[in-house]
Amino acid sequence: MASDTGIASPERQPRRGGWRWLPSSRLGRLIIVLNLFGLAILISGALVLNELRRGLVNARIDSLTTQGELLATIIDQAATVGEPEPMMDGAYASQILQLLSNPRSQRARLFDAEGRLIADSYWVSDRVEWRTLPPARARDEGPGLDLNLKGGSETDPESAEAAKAQAALRAEVTTALRGVHWAGLRDGADGERVVSVSIPIQHVQAVLGVLTLEARDVDEIIAAERAALLPFILIAIAVSLMSSLLLNRLIAHPVRRLARAADRVRLARARAISVPDISRRDDELGDLSRALEEMTHALSERIDAIERFAADVAHEIRNPLTSLRSAVETLGLVEEPAARDRLMAVLQNDVRRLDRLVTDISNASRLDAELSREPPAPVDLRRLISDVVSLYQATARTGEPTVTFTAPETLEAVMVSGQEGALGQVLRNLIDNARSFSASDGEVRVALGHQRGQAQITVDDDGPGIPPENLESIFERFYTSRPKGAAFGGNSGLGLSIARQIIIAHGGTVWAENRPEPAGGGVAGARFTVALPESRR
Repeated sequence: MASDTGIASPERQPRRGGWRWLPSSRLGRLIIVLNLFGLAILISGALVLNELRRGLVNARIDSLTTQGELLATIIDQAATVGEPEPMMDGAYASQILQLLSNPRSQRARLFDAEGRLIADSYWVSDRVEWRTLPPARARDEGPGLDLNLKGGSETDPESAEAAKAQAALRAEVTTALRGVHWAGLRDGADGERVVSVSIPIQHVQAVLGVLTLEARDVDEIIAAERAALLPFILIAIAVSLMSSLLLNRLIAHPVRRLARAADRVRLARARAISVPDISRRDDELGDLSRALEEMTHALSERIDAIERFAADVAHEIRNPLTSLRSAVETLGLVEEPAARDRLMAVLQNDVRRLDRLVTDISNASRLDAELSREPPAPVDLRRLISDVVSLYQATARTGEPTVTFTAPETLEAVMVSGQEGALGQVLRNLIDNARSFSASDGEVRVALGHQRGQAQITVDDDGPGIPPENLESIFERFYTSRPKGAAFGGNSGLGLSIARQIIIAHGGTVWAENRPEPAGGGVAGARFTVALPESRR
């Protein structure tokens, strides 16, 4: 059932009935199914054993052919009587067959020239019936086959299997009576497949009979091979199940825990994902867990920063709004022109202050999106600083501090990877801050250099310096500390904060320090230093 938030509760376990040993996660079940499916294919191929069966059949055919040719030669030499029309002595031939017959897994049968069965290795020796064979016939005469398997009937002759087996045997003996060797597989009377070889017994050109040898142990050998494979199959299944369950515990279960932790974060029950036992793992899941923890920790910090920023914005906007409200309420009560002019000046100053605050707050809030939207590109700092300083020099007014730029003549182009617009904003914020603390006849000096693989930009002023305890706090949002006589509300306190935010996003650092006087003992002014990693040209 869905929870109130519209998603399934991550703690709920699916009901699996009698299959409680299966993992509850879909990924875990998929691991087991795929492992067992691949194993089933291998087992099926091993059980079919087509190549082994084919090899056994061919080996059996070769063996039976060799045996049959030897027996046919012996019977021809020892049991043939009569000239010029030879005949086979059935009694003597049957005795030879009984003496030289194969093991019980094989069957030997002897047919006369008419296709009648006269000897069978399955018969008991004292029940062998024999008769003198008729004179040999020409090869082109059709045999009068009856295959009367006396005493050796395979099964009930009316059964379908017996009839099919008898027909196959009749066709085989018919082929051999034409003087053609026959070898292959056929159906036995009991339905099993047998390897059979039929060899004609020939005296010169006359066919005196047919010797048929059968082997019925091929299926038994295949069954024995399958039985021998059974322990290995069971071991393979056990190993596959163990590996699947282990993969489920090492992969599927941790992934599910991470998903549950992500659900808790999404449902605002936690500010960051924390799965310590997974984070300690030295593998890809450990990397994923640590990356998720860092990501959610960064998001949590971003949320905290947004909350603080909203509180700071509300506080900073409240001051000019309070001043505006007081001035507006007082304006209707003041009749003197001079007092009204002063109130109007306060109103205009507060409006300008609000406009500056809203503009700087808007720039600060869009900063992250702009930095992530535009890809970094190579930036020539020397050209960028020169352009920014030239703009200040072209728009300078009488009574404003001058801005100069110096760089060693031997210094080549200093390249960094970043966004030119954002870095230009950093320069403008630092220069504007330095100008606000400089005297009207003062000078703001911008210099460029590089040290230890980093480009360094310095902005110096001739102002009163920065109190040592405020060297870091000046980079906080809405922090302002102006000298006496400066216009109230002329700065929003976001310039240095935005500059540091941009520099950190570019992988650099920015800090402030006081420049000592050459004679010592005093402060000559403030210095802001920006360090950025240089990029390869």
